[in-house]
Amino acid sequence: MSGLTQKYSITLPRDIAEQARSRGGPSGLSSYVAAAVARQLERDNLNDLIEALESHHGPITDEELQQTREELHRARREQGTPGPVE
Repeated sequence: MSGLTQKYSITLPRDIAEQARSRGGPSGLSSYVAAAVARQLERDNLNDLIEALESHHGPITDEELQQTREELHRARREQGTPGPVE
C-alpha cells in the first residue's frame, strides 16, 4: 500500500465496525479497513479483466474453470501453500 494517507469519514454498521476494530489489533481500524478495500479493488480489477477476456474470447466454460482449479490446487500442493477449503 502507498505510504501517503488521507483522512476520510465513512459510515459503517456498528457491529461490523466493532468486529473490524477488534481484529485490527495494534494496527487499528483504519489499517484493517484499508486492507479490506485493497482486497476488494483487486477483486474488482480481476472481474474487469475476466469480463474483457470473455467479451473477446467467449465465456469461460465449466470444464475450463474446473481444469484451472485443479491446476491451481496442484501448484499449491507442490509449493506447500495451503489453499481455500471448497
